[in-house]
Amino acid sequence: MLTIAISKGRIFADSIPLLAAAGIEPAVDPDKSRLLIIGTNRPDVQLLVVRATDVPTYVEYGAADVGSAGKDVLLEYDSDGLYEPLDLNIARCRMMTAARVGYHPAGQRLRVATKYVKIAQRYFAAQGIQAEIIKLYGSMELAPLVGLADCIVDLVDTGNTLKANGLEPRELIMHISSRLIVNKAAMKMKHAQVTEFIGHLSQFVANA
Repeated sequence: MLTIAISKGRIFADSIPLLAAAGIEPAVDPDKSRLLIIGTNRPDVQLLVVRATDVPTYVEYGAADVGSAGKDVLLEYDSDGLYEPLDLNIARCRMMTAARVGYHPAGQRLRVATKYVKIAQRYFAAQGIQAEIIKLYGSMELAPLVGLADCIVDLVDTGNTLKANGLEPRELIMHISSRLIVNKAAMKMKHAQVTEFIGHLSQFVANA
């Protein structure tokens, strides 16, 4: 059995053509079902529906053989216990800093609100900027508006949420996309099945 960890929402929707390229069709749409283990048209393949931030954990510890996770999630997870053989080139967005429109730092120590603590720490350290990182789990845009932080680090797609809240994107930290990750033991124990799966996805991504 090949077990694939995947999250609901955009990543799942973008993964449907990739799965189809490998001859895999989910039995149900996880966005319309409460099932957490989903069968497919293939008796040797099943899907685990987990939170996006939990995908690396399920794969590293062997509950799933492979999975799809955003590069932002992988950088925050920060483990060498996974293989990352392929950029799936889906769920693309940008990791950026953002601040109030017209805001200019006065050279003081920055206060930065984000849920991407490790990414933010590495970025500001590389820039030689002293930054106090404040971890939040959501509504990042609120932090600069109420004086909790000078700026934020967050994922930006269209930028409409920033604009609606009087913020603007500033520095690009990195481009983000979803990556295929593989359990190291599965790569050995299920080598033929896993490499065949990777091959189908690689061909699809190359021709997309």
